[in-house]
Amino acid sequence: MQASPIRIGTRGSPLALAQAHEVQRRLAQAHERPQGDFEIVVIRTSGDRIQDRPLAEVGGKGLFTKEIEEALIGGSIDLAVHSMKDMPTVLPDGLGLVAILPREDVRDAFVSLAWPSLSAMPAGTRVGTSSLRRAAQVRRLRPDLEVIGFRGNVETRLAKLADGVADATYLACAGLRRLGKADRITAPVEPDEMLPAVAQGAIGIEIRTRDEATAALVAPLDHAPSAIVVEAERA
Repeated sequence: MQASPIRIGTRGSPLALAQAHEVQRRLAQAHERPQGDFEIVVIRTSGDRIQDRPLAEVGGKGLFTKEIEEALIGGSIDLAVHSMKDMPTVLPDGLGLVAILPREDVRDAFVSLAWPSLSAMPAGTRVGTSSLRRAAQVRRLRPDLEVIGFRGNVETRLAKLADGVADATYLACAGLRRLGKADRITAPVEPDEMLPAVAQGAIGIEIRTRDEATAALVAPLDHAPSAIVVEAERA
C-alpha cells in the first residue's frame, strides 16, 4: 500500500508557492523520493483576504500564519512553510520551528520606474508601502515625500507602480529573486540606510512539536548558520 503524501501547507501567493516548491524539491532530493510524495496544500489566510486596510489595524503579521497554523494543529497538513519575516515571535502551543533554509539577500529593494534612488525623488512625490517599518524609515530619510498605503502581493504592487499609483516602492530583494524578477530591482538598499525586517530573506518550516517523524524528515533542510542568525534576530 502506498504511503500517504507529506502535506506542505502554504499561502497561495506566487512567492509563497515558489517557497513551498523549493521545500518540496529539497525534501525530495534529501530523501531520494519523488516530488509527488510531498503534496502542496494551499491555505488562504486572513492577511490574504484583507486588502482594504493596513494589517497593523487588524492584527499584524500573525494574519499571514493563523489559518495555516490552525491546519497544522488540526492535522490537515504535516508541515508549514513560512516567510520568516511574517512569523510572530510567539508561536502557538504545540508548534515549533525546526528548519531554516539557507537565507537569501536580506536587503530591501528600492523599485521605481522613474527614479534611481530615494534621494533622487523630487519633494512631494509618492512612495507606496504597507509596511510601518519602511514608512517610518522613509519619513525619517525624506520627510518631504508623501507615503501612501500599498497593499498586495509582489505582482500586485508592481502593477500598481506601473499604473502610477505611486512613484516608488520597496520590496524584499529575496522575494524578487525567488520570483525571477531581480531585474525589477532599481537599487538594493544597504541595511545601514534602511534596516530590513527581522528574519527577512529566510524561509522557515513549522511542525507539531511532538511529530518526531516529520522533524526527522525536515532535519536535513536546516541550514545552521541561517538558523542561528534568524534565532538571534527574533530574540
